[in-house]
Amino acid sequence: MKALNARTAPKSSAPERIIQFGEGNFLRAFVDWIIYNMNQKTDFNSSVVVVQPIDKGMVEWLNGQDCLYHVNLQGRQKGKPVNELTRIDVISRALNPYSQNSAFMALADQPEIRFVISNTTEAGIAFDPNCKFTDAPASSYPGKLTQLLYRRFQAFKGDPKKGLIIMPCELIFLNGHHLKECIYQYIELWKDDFGKDYAKFKNWFTKYCYVCATLVDRIVPGFPRKEIAQIQKKVCYADNLVVQAEIFHLWVIEKPENMSIAQLRKEFPAEKAGLHVLIAESEKPYHERKVTLLNGPHTVLSPVAYLSGINIVRDALHHPVVGKYIKKVQYDELMQTLNLPMAELQQFAADVLERFDNPYVDHQVTSIMLNSFPKFETRDLPGVKVYLQRKGELPKGLVMGLAAIITYYKGGKRADGAEIVPNDAPEIMQMLTDLWATGDTQRVAEGVLAAENIWKENLNQTVPGLTALVKQYLDLIQQKGMLEAVKSIL
Repeated sequence: MKALNARTAPKSSAPERIIQFGEGNFLRAFVDWIIYNMNQKTDFNSSVVVVQPIDKGMVEWLNGQDCLYHVNLQGRQKGKPVNELTRIDVISRALNPYSQNSAFMALADQPEIRFVISNTTEAGIAFDPNCKFTDAPASSYPGKLTQLLYRRFQAFKGDPKKGLIIMPCELIFLNGHHLKECIYQYIELWKDDFGKDYAKFKNWFTKYCYVCATLVDRIVPGFPRKEIAQIQKKVCYADNLVVQAEIFHLWVIEKPENMSIAQLRKEFPAEKAGLHVLIAESEKPYHERKVTLLNGPHTVLSPVAYLSGINIVRDALHHPVVGKYIKKVQYDELMQTLNLPMAELQQFAADVLERFDNPYVDHQVTSIMLNSFPKFETRDLPGVKVYLQRKGELPKGLVMGLAAIITYYKGGKRADGAEIVPNDAPEIMQMLTDLWATGDTQRVAEGVLAAENIWKENLNQTVPGLTALVKQYLDLIQQKGMLEAVKSIL
């Protein structure tokens, strides 16, 4: 079997126009895969320089394969299973700024550079006041980026056309807003280092750099340990950087204040390449859509499925009763609480169900159930309130899901004899143990809904009728079992 490198496999050549902070599985299976497709299908013609954001990383491995690797996409698309392999060749080189700082900073001098993309984990977008301008490099990602931007400002004497389009992919809401704020903090912290350039540099960054908030969505399991031998045999290369991901992808890019949607689409033609990349006025409605229609059903289907004797998400979807329950929660309840066009919501919901039905991933429902109450609070409770406000009644499926979570924390055994072993924060476990010890479902319902450490409010008082309906469903589950309780609301 051949080694994978530029001598054994063809590698395209394109101008280095993108600096990418991060070399991990997600960026390689999502962003670099998207750029590969843009190069193939449009005149984007760009390559990526990867910058390792922390001292220890994978750039040596990447460079060892001349930055070539395969992406293995798996899932279901338009009802059919998909399992495909693509060799990605868009990364030109990979740098470690801790040992190659001069090469890293020299990127700022390259006239063609236009984009900065990052995924430095949720903790990566943070201001560290201990960073110094003279550090080589600054320890934080926003610090490194500020150093790079100032070098570029100097190299091109504040040329308005040499600003950068910055698209962070860290999994925090309004990631671009947070990153921009951090950069301003570093500009203030280092104003003495900038001297007479301070005001001009700040103005150049404000006017001619474009920081976008983004939402990314693709499940990336990573290196396929179980299947790696057969994948290497199939591609005929000893690729040690194969990355596995689901077929679904979505990237919502919020236009920056100082650039139009049309301009950003022209510069970053992902939509033109037929990719699921949306350049929008705001990412907020799409963030709400994902949390509500993907994470929301996950949170309630898991305890309902588990207590019905089902262990895998895909099997829950195909179950004659639980499958109907999932669709009820998805289409009849949660979808009715959002403010995007209904056709768009229905398409997204259909995509979500196709993702739940991935034939290549055995997604255990118990893996979703850790911290179920806080998850319900952020993902489902807003839907309960909006549904009640719009329809004048409580959504039965979501409230049944809440009753199932409460029942799961009782412990004991399922109908099939499997031991129920809930796992959560000690204070939540203790509260549920104490409440269930009373043997009184009224007290259980009231006690859980009164827990302001979970809900930040007393739901007995703020959501009319919720206490009575939770008690009713708790009683029903105790008397008839989970499956029969679900049947009663379908």
